[in-house]
Amino acid sequence: MIDNISWITAYPEILLLGMACVIALLDLGVKTPLRSLTYGLTQLTLAAVVLLTATYAMTGETLLGFGGQVVSDPMGNWLKACAALAMMVTFSYGRAYSADRSMLQGGELFTLGLFSLLGMFVMISGNHFLVIYLGLELLTLSGYALVALRRDNADSSEAAMKYFVLGALASGFLLYGLSLVYGATGSLQLAEVMQAIAGGDAALKGSSQVLVLGLVFVVAGLAFKLGVVPFHMWVPDVYHGAPTAVTLMIGGAPKLAALAIVLRILVEGLQPLAFDWQQMLGVLAVSSLLIGNLAAIAQTNLKRMLAFSTIAQMGFMLLALVAGVVPGAADNTANAYGASMFYVITYVLTTLGTFGVILLLSRRGFEAENLSDLAGLNRRSPLFAAVMAICMFSLAGVPPMVGFYAKLSVLQALMASSQGWALWLAVFAVMMSLVGAFYYLRVVKVMYFDAPTQTEAVGGSTEVRTVLSINGAMVLVLGIFPGGLMTLCAQAVSTLGK
Repeated sequence: MIDNISWITAYPEILLLGMACVIALLDLGVKTPLRSLTYGLTQLTLAAVVLLTATYAMTGETLLGFGGQVVSDPMGNWLKACAALAMMVTFSYGRAYSADRSMLQGGELFTLGLFSLLGMFVMISGNHFLVIYLGLELLTLSGYALVALRRDNADSSEAAMKYFVLGALASGFLLYGLSLVYGATGSLQLAEVMQAIAGGDAALKGSSQVLVLGLVFVVAGLAFKLGVVPFHMWVPDVYHGAPTAVTLMIGGAPKLAALAIVLRILVEGLQPLAFDWQQMLGVLAVSSLLIGNLAAIAQTNLKRMLAFSTIAQMGFMLLALVAGVVPGAADNTANAYGASMFYVITYVLTTLGTFGVILLLSRRGFEAENLSDLAGLNRRSPLFAAVMAICMFSLAGVPPMVGFYAKLSVLQALMASSQGWALWLAVFAVMMSLVGAFYYLRVVKVMYFDAPTQTEAVGGSTEVRTVLSINGAMVLVLGIFPGGLMTLCAQAVSTLGK
């Protein structure tokens, strides 16, 4: 039964879907090279969605709609607002880049971007296995098309094929795992699944061994979406092969949705199995930190380096999830999941600034994707060099950038769990951060101390330069005053699993 509450929970998705269809139709009459009308309507739509979801989040209410299949809660609404804002910034940075590469001959970049954001929203709002899966498929199918959008480029086509094959495999893993969980519990609703598992063998429809096997496949599917080891094979190739504007679309906002479905499925649906899935996440985190950081050192291609950096960063974020459910430390749950949410939001913010500089340094016929392309950037554009340096320091965890406090909050949550293994995990994470600092600081060294290899003037409209300046300033300001965002994240996740 669909009532008024159901419509209220779905208003952001309805607005996004309706405007995506309207924009796709109106774009048929747009002839300007930069698709000014399409771009303007897209940005207005995203701004309206940000305001709507932020308003929902500030009410602090949790609403269930469509028979409990859709949930509107503070955590989901804040993540939606951040995802929509990230997409706005992505379109701003990537518009001129895309026009120079014949990717704006139609409005597909904007409409597919809106549909991928709609998929993220559905994932974040899902309170039912099938709803979450449908959102995931909408996001990934849009992603495949976006990666292949530059049809005349062999690298993009190859990256799209790799992404499609491995993405289909991961979707199969996740769907098979969810089907096993359904077979064991007799329900697709997250709350009912949790009740069945908490009730023990008497409440389970099938074998508990089937349930654990399903959990393994579910974690494998989620790990692929996060891009963590050993399900990371697609990340470097897709980051490198995709047009840089699309790389930012894949590496930015979707990380927020990936965190949301991890929390929805594992915490709100499978929390009684936390002892099992936390061990799995711990192994994934350690492997990602080790391989991600060591592989990044060997990269000379900037996009591949950032791809391995992403793998390591997601591994660090998983450490907070490992500390979320610990016997005798119930108070640590909100802090741990709040730390993971804070980490992902600040990581996406930093990623936007990093790729924004790369996009603005690129021009027609030239991709600024090698480390040597940044040589002497400070002499060509002190603004771009400063923003990139701030982002690199943040990713390395250097104070007072926000990345330092993101890492610190994860380590604090880990140590507050009071487990014997927590200390060793924390020490290992700090050591890997020191390794990672090498390749981040190498970028700063190249920009400020190497002789320039490019002499062309650095472009960028006033709008884009303004957005980039605000982006870099936010990385610094949130590092100096992190308390507000940290508190907001802790409050947003406080109702998870209850």
